Amino acid sequence: MRAYELVKETFWRRRSIWIVHVLWLSLYLMFWWLYYPDPEEFGGLLFLCGGFLLPLALGAGILGDDIASGRICVVLTRPLRPGTLFSYRLLGLSLQAAVHFMLAGIVILAFHVVTGKGSTEGLALWLFLSWLLFNTWAALSTSSSVLVKRSQNSLLLLVASVTVGIVINFLIWHLRDYAVGDVLKGFLRYCFPPYGLLTDLGKGEFEEKNVALAGLHLPRTLVYAVHSLLLTVVYAVPGILIFRKKQFLSERD
Repeated sequence: MRAYELVKETFWRRRSIWIVHVLWLSLYLMFWWLYYPDPEEFGGLLFLCGGFLLPLALGAGILGDDIASGRICVVLTRPLRPGTLFSYRLLGLSLQAAVHFMLAGIVILAFHVVTGKGSTEGLALWLFLSWLLFNTWAALSTSSSVLVKRSQNSLLLLVASVTVGIVINFLIWHLRDYAVGDVLKGFLRYCFPPYGLLTDLGKGEFEEKNVALAGLHLPRTLVYAVHSLLLTVVYAVPGILIFRKKQFLSERD
């Protein structure tokens, strides 16, 4: 029952959360109506809005609000541990995203049936891949929420991800004739949130040699899914460790 309450709280902790969902679903529908996209074009929109921006919007202050207000001292009562709270908050975000992408699929399919516009081929795959991408960014957002106050974690993550991406791509371009350029390219592709990997999977282009479980000859979607979920765990572990060691005050900050 405690687990259910913690997950449910993640859904309802702010009124603005459901406004975000409505705005994102409206954006998907508007894009579909205006551009009649093929699956790859719509997949790109899903990755940007649902896979990257949505976890930043939903994860803003996911733990930082409770820490700054002092409520965390009330929430973290025995037998609830910091690692358990962290895990359930992240699980709540993941389940919320699953509901979001299911609703997106239903809305688009219904619109397609009524109007006949666009193509829904591969839509389910792109929705699933967007959910995998969402989880990686949600883990980063939750971990960063342990370190900064209130909703600043999302802004910090947005600025940091854009800055790091620009810097690494700049270095890759300047070092393209050297081995270190290939190392940086592999690091960006396989250790950062797997935008490129999942995009290639959605397009039917595969490169498995450095992906987790690649040598087991499993279905490609499963291999890429496991790799993405392992990245989610890797991104969450530092946040859990820091959260367990952090000292909290009961007063509002």
